[in-house]
Amino acid sequence: MKKLLSIFILSVFLAPSLGMAASGATIANPRVKILLVPGHDEEVWGAQYGSIKEATMTLSLATRIYNILKKDKRFEVYITRDSKGYVKEFSGYFTNKDDINAFKENAKKETQSKIESGEFKERESVPHNAVSADTAVVLYGINKWANENKMDAVIHVHFNDYPRPSKWTIGKHKGFAVYFPDSELENWMESSQLAADIFTQLRKKYATSTYGKELGGLVPDQKLIALGSNGTLLKSVRSVLVEYGYIYEKKFRTSSPRIQAYNSMANLTTTGIKKYFFPK
Repeated sequence: MKKLLSIFILSVFLAPSLGMAASGATIANPRVKILLVPGHDEEVWGAQYGSIKEATMTLSLATRIYNILKKDKRFEVYITRDSKGYVKEFSGYFTNKDDINAFKENAKKETQSKIESGEFKERESVPHNAVSADTAVVLYGINKWANENKMDAVIHVHFNDYPRPSKWTIGKHKGFAVYFPDSELENWMESSQLAADIFTQLRKKYATSTYGKELGGLVPDQKLIALGSNGTLLKSVRSVLVEYGYIYEKKFRTSSPRIQAYNSMANLTTTGIKKYFFPK
């Protein structure tokens, strides 16, 4: 099903013979509001290869994307954290745990009700690591903030991993994948179009994931909080999560090629974002 959906998206949004713009974007605000989320943080840093931590890598790449978009006056850009930690808007926001947990629980109850009535169809997603209660507060908090502040898109930046004997071991898979909301989530259509435009640019230089459940490189998902699981993102909030590659890949192992990859990936990602929102 996922492979068929990926092919469908590519055929609709990427085939020039159809004469269709990749964007169906309708933006009410004078400027496009983008929230960048560098995956993980210094307390829960995600994947690791040797001494390289995913949280450090995601911040380096997301900051480059931020700096490029910030120069374009058509965009109003936000980022959840910088080199000092979570920025003021978010560090203070995450202290409202009761409100965020209520937001989460209400959304879960509504989704469960839809499942029981047959309105919402559960589908298998790529297996993901369970998150702690504190991490859930951060992720659901980001969704709540994005809704309240009328973000046009939320872009999550990540690097992938695959089970290995040790942090110094090179894993078996490589390549990038772009995740977007499953069609049961109301923000899926516009999100899938944005995902396709980012995917198209990254594919010009990088190979897609060799992991079986990510084959094709465009992956619908209904379980990832970042994408709006349990309907926690409004229809108007596009959400995309990019796994830019596996953390142990050769291009990420040493400083110079890693920096080159950051620069290239940032340029390709921002080109995809711009082509989606401003196709002409």
